[in-house]
Parts: sequence; C-alpha cells; structure tokens
Amino acid sequence: MMNWSQLLSGKRFGMEEYHERKHERTDFQRDYDRLIFSSPFRRLQNKTQVFPLPGSIFVHNRLTHSLEVSCVGRSLGNNVSKELMQKYPGGSVNFPEIGSIVSAACLAHDMGNPPFGHSGERAISSYFSEGSGQRLEWEVRNNGDRWEDFIHFEGNANAMRLLTHQFIGRRKGGFALTYSTLASIVKYPYSSDLSPKGKFGFFQTEEETYTHIAEELGIRRIDPVRPIYARYPLVYLVEAADDICYQIMDIEDAHKLRILTSEETIELLLNFFDEERLKHIKQVMSMVDDTNEQIAYLRSSIIGHLVDECSRVFMENEEKLLAGAFEGSLIQQICDQARKAYETCTETAYRKIYKANEVVDIELAGYHIFSSLINTLIEAVLSPDHAYSKLLLKRVPEQYDIHAPTTYGKIQCVLDYISGMTDVYALDLYRKITGMSLPAV
Repeated sequence: MMNWSQLLSGKRFGMEEYHERKHERTDFQRDYDRLIFSSPFRRLQNKTQVFPLPGSIFVHNRLTHSLEVSCVGRSLGNNVSKELMQKYPGGSVNFPEIGSIVSAACLAHDMGNPPFGHSGERAISSYFSEGSGQRLEWEVRNNGDRWEDFIHFEGNANAMRLLTHQFIGRRKGGFALTYSTLASIVKYPYSSDLSPKGKFGFFQTEEETYTHIAEELGIRRIDPVRPIYARYPLVYLVEAADDICYQIMDIEDAHKLRILTSEETIELLLNFFDEERLKHIKQVMSMVDDTNEQIAYLRSSIIGHLVDECSRVFMENEEKLLAGAFEGSLIQQICDQARKAYETCTETAYRKIYKANEVVDIELAGYHIFSSLINTLIEAVLSPDHAYSKLLLKRVPEQYDIHAPTTYGKIQCVLDYISGMTDVYALDLYRKITGMSLPAV
C-alpha cells in the first residue's frame, strides 16, 4: 500500500542534495514557474492540438490546451487536498500542495509531443514500423537496444525524457523537477516492450530514472521481476483534467469552425445535466442572445460539474488508488448522466471532428513532412562524413548528441530534435532541405 507522506516529496531529480533549501515559493510552485518560463513550453504555442493553427478563427493549440488543463488540474487537486485533510487531520502530510503538483504536471503533460498533433506521433511510429526506418531494426536489436521505443513512439515517454535527460551542455536532472511532479505525468508506468497496447511511460534511456523515482516515492511495483508499476495516484487527476479539457474544448472549437452547428453543439452540452440542474442552466442561457456566449457558459458549467464528479470518484476510490488496484480512468466512473453525455461527445468527435478535412489534411502533411525529415536526418547522423551530411548536421543544435555511439542513440538524437520542433519550424526546414524554399538573394 502506498502512503501519502512518502508520495508527496519535494526532492528534486538531479538536485537531491539541495532539497532542504528554503524558498518563499514551495518546491511545487517552483516546478510550475520553471515549466511556464521554459522554451519547450513556449514552443507549444506553435504546435497543433487538433485543428490547423488559426487564421481568422482562433482554435486551441498545445499551449492554450496545456494552460487550461493546468487550471482544471489545480481545481481537481485542491478539491482532493481539502478532502484528504479532513480525512487525515493533523497536518503531518503535505496535502495542501496537491493542487500545485497536479497543475505543474498538467503544464508538462504534452511537452514531449511532436508537431502536427497526434499525427506527428503516428508518423514517427509508421516510419519505423512500415516505412524506410524498418531497415534499422536489426542493427538496433543486435546491440541489445529497444526497437519498440521507435515503432510505438509515445509523446508521454518523450515528455519524461525532455524533463529529466541531461542534454549536452545542460544541467544534471534536466528541468530538475520534484519527484512528485515527474511521477504525475507518467500515465503508463512501464516500458515499451511490456506495453499491452503500444502506450508506455519511458524510453529505455529513462527506465532507470523512473525506477529510481518510483522507489523513492514508494510507488507499488506490480510485477516482482519486470519493471511494471502501479500508477502514481495523482496521475489520475492529471489524466482527468486532460480528458475534461480536450473533449469539451474540441466540441467548442468544432462549433467555431462550423463543423458542428449551434443546435448540435448546444444539444451535446445540455446532455450533461439532470432535469433539476437543466432548468437553472436554461434560465441562465436565456439571459443572453449570443450563441457563442451561451456555449461558453455551458462549457464552464460542464467543466465545473466534471471536476466535482472526478474529485468524488477519486476520494471514493482512494484506498484502491493507494493499493494500485483502481482500474480505468476517473472519467469512466462519473455519474451516469454525465458519463453518457461524455461518451456521446466522444463518439461525435471521432465521427465528425477527427475525420474532418481540416484535421485529415494536417495528418497527411505531418506524415509526409516527418517521414522526409526523419529519413534525411537519420541518413546524416549515420553517415556524418558525407558532404551533404556535414552541411545538414550544422543545422542540428549542439545539445543533441549527433555522435552517439549506437544506432539507437543516433535515432534518438534525431527524434529529440524533430519532436521539439514547432509546426512552422518543421515545415520551414522541410522546404529548405527539399529545395522548395530558398533564402532571398
């Protein structure tokens, strides 16, 4: 059984000897500030969430999504911390900081995602599983390295790498975040070769890091032989915040882009409320005539409702969470009315939103651009003495190890570089190396 006093640790990865230093801000508030002022976080403003980045109509990008998830995560964490303080009075456990831990983890949860939304992840995986990258499998496996890290490329695992890896010239411990914040972003606490569905929480290079964090926090190990762990309890709150935001905000964005009509959107959102609450909701909506304002009110009411529901599910299952015995996600166990409405939104999103031309076009472009970039850059790191390789490798920032001794390391260097790109940077580099765009003369 995991225990809260051990789970909530202010110790910093890579700076363990300094964890007793006192600051006006708590360790977890410093995590939040450190993330929000970082370059990788700022680059999220130019990474696709679902829809193409805006022209005349603003839709969510990775940055606005992460900020909203962080706000919802803080509310979830604060709700849970209040309940835990009542359940375990005495003040010996750092429950008041749960909101700060969850909000910081929510900021970081998408920082490992490549450009072009989830299509970027799929493009990377496809390159190695069915594209030109297949030729490298024997070389990687023959060296005892994990090929599954590439054919199931996972943004969640890449976030763990980005936050903890010591890139060339950078400090030990990466971002040097607290153990609790780092553990809160690992939704799949096992490696790629042990994953049942291709989702995993850390690459081969970060397995030792996660194992160390898990042991320090007392995270339950499910398998006595293989490194398979129970989820850190606060992961469920980070996941719930993400589930709440992406589903509801995708519906709102689809309405702005006229993929869904006003009538469809309002009907989908009203389904979340029972008859008693519905009467009040409709009364408030009647006070304004602007449809966008009505939908914004519905969205905020639903988020508040789902935050309360997920907080309730968390507390009702706290003992199962600490035992590592809770199954599924919090959103799957909310009240029937809200759960059915959420499932209807999910079904509508897959049928009408994620298959919309605007979204498919991004996926098509992402596949082509990524395949070309990966192929060209991998050829360069594998043959660094070739004339063209020398020119191209000058474009790779010094923090990435283009001289890694293994094929696995060279591939990872390329993926570190391209997954950190924005949509615009990736497209610009693609145009330049293919000769489609030339500098002004």
